[in-house]
Amino acid sequence: MSVFKFKQFEVDQSGCAMKINTDGVLLGAMAEAIIPSRILDIGTGTGVIALMLAQRFPNALIDAVEIDEVAAETAQMNFKKSPFAGRMLCFAMGFEAFFEEHPTHKYDLIISNPPFFLNSLESPGATRNLARHTDFNFYNRLINSVSQHLSELGTCQLVLPLTTAKLVKELLASVGLHLQKQINIRSFPHDEPHREILIICKKALDFTQTDFVIYSDKKVYSSEYQNLLKEFFTIF
Repeated sequence: MSVFKFKQFEVDQSGCAMKINTDGVLLGAMAEAIIPSRILDIGTGTGVIALMLAQRFPNALIDAVEIDEVAAETAQMNFKKSPFAGRMLCFAMGFEAFFEEHPTHKYDLIISNPPFFLNSLESPGATRNLARHTDFNFYNRLINSVSQHLSELGTCQLVLPLTTAKLVKELLASVGLHLQKQINIRSFPHDEPHREILIICKKALDFTQTDFVIYSDKKVYSSEYQNLLKEFFTIF
């Protein structure tokens, strides 16, 4: 299905390699912020997370960056067709190029469902080591950029596989950032977590950790999943 219909907007996915997925919609619905005035979505893809945030935070101005030009065009088209068009812009560039062009921009919320590299697969030996090196370089650059463009009370929120989340947590202290909250995502109540949502901030606050379960039974969404997404999904 090339067009995904939400309650307040539609997302055309035809120009994007990365389609709408559970990770993205969970992050868009779960993101925590207190009346953010400026939001940045890094690697916006279809633009779905940015659109969900535009619905949730009606006074926020939202920038989105996407390095893939075709996906960026698709996201911008989705923004223009939405009820939130006047508050949203997509830039066809990587986050580092964007920050070079906008060096003074500060954001109350920086959000990303970033690419998962090879080490999220069980690739052996040298291949896995190379992938981890690629991961380290990418996330080191990302976290450094976030530290410079996050407002004093702002947060950066990422959804990641466990191996990548561990790497990101190891990088935070070196740039003066702190893990405020971790949400462990489980498919079923007794499953091990397969994703983590990390909420990162500039000030050291009391750390909290919670769990979130997607399914209560086979093909049955949990009540917490339904409650979370009932403002977005037409099936709830």
